[in-house]
Amino acid sequence: MKAVLCKTLGPPEALVVEEVPSPRPGPRQVLVSVRAAGVNFPDTLVIQGKYQLKPELPFSPGSEFAGLVKAVGAEVAGVRPGERILAFAGWGGFAEEALAEASNVVPIPPEVDFPAAAAFALAYGTSWHALHDRARLQPGETLLVLGAAGGVGLAAVELGKLMGARVIAAASTEAKLAVCREQGADELVCYADDGWREAVKRLTGGRGADVVYDPVGGALAEPALRLTAWEGRYLVVGFASGDIPRIPLNLPLLKGHAVVGVFWGEFARRDPAASRASLAKLLSWLAQGRLRPRISATWPLAGAAEALKALLSRQATGKLVLLVDERSGG
Repeated sequence: MKAVLCKTLGPPEALVVEEVPSPRPGPRQVLVSVRAAGVNFPDTLVIQGKYQLKPELPFSPGSEFAGLVKAVGAEVAGVRPGERILAFAGWGGFAEEALAEASNVVPIPPEVDFPAAAAFALAYGTSWHALHDRARLQPGETLLVLGAAGGVGLAAVELGKLMGARVIAAASTEAKLAVCREQGADELVCYADDGWREAVKRLTGGRGADVVYDPVGGALAEPALRLTAWEGRYLVVGFASGDIPRIPLNLPLLKGHAVVGVFWGEFARRDPAASRASLAKLLSWLAQGRLRPRISATWPLAGAAEALKALLSRQATGKLVLLVDERSGG
């Protein structure tokens, strides 16, 4: 089978595509014939050795993928060969065949195609865990989403609206904000403008946002923390800026608000049943048309490096997907 390989840690240009032996599932694993794979920011980090997970070289990046079950391990129950599924793993998805733990496999409704499924688990799983489990977002509250045109950002915009919140989308360009509007954002703020903080204050009547969703970090973190309302929740989702901020702890003290960490992957590892149940609920909403993942570009498997470079350039909106198999639309 063909696989994208990281043989030396470094930029996407260092990746190669080679023929490798098909993997064999362990006792509790599932072997998937991959039709499509999502491209995510953690993939850009793991190939550089900058992520929490550090696989042994060589390895294939790719943390979420969708396809058909090809084989299952001896101890796997409830998953059958031929079943249409999405799966998530630390790596391995940028290949024609990939392994996943059976606990990290979820059936795909017949109304959902493989590209949409491959673009779904990480973005919507993370955002649902953040807003529902960690922030306890309530109807009528105000949600401020940073990096709102990215994969997890747009998912947060959509889910925030479904949960009854008023959503303020913040992004770096007017073009990206237009995408946020299409996905349902109520208000738009461009943080390339010096007055973006004052704009948020005006939109919230001076009180700030009840929940701030921050997958960006860096220089935006402290201003966003200051825009959190009394007894609000500031969600630490990631650091797409590349800079992990250091925040003054007097700010949560003075405003009585909580700084809340969001690590969906670890949540899924510790409580796989709850994670699968959440994804099943979200997939049902996708099948009903209540959620609309935005896939802005696709590449073949051999285009993995180009897809990762597009992600690193921060020009992409929504999700990027590799179409691993020509039948991936089915």
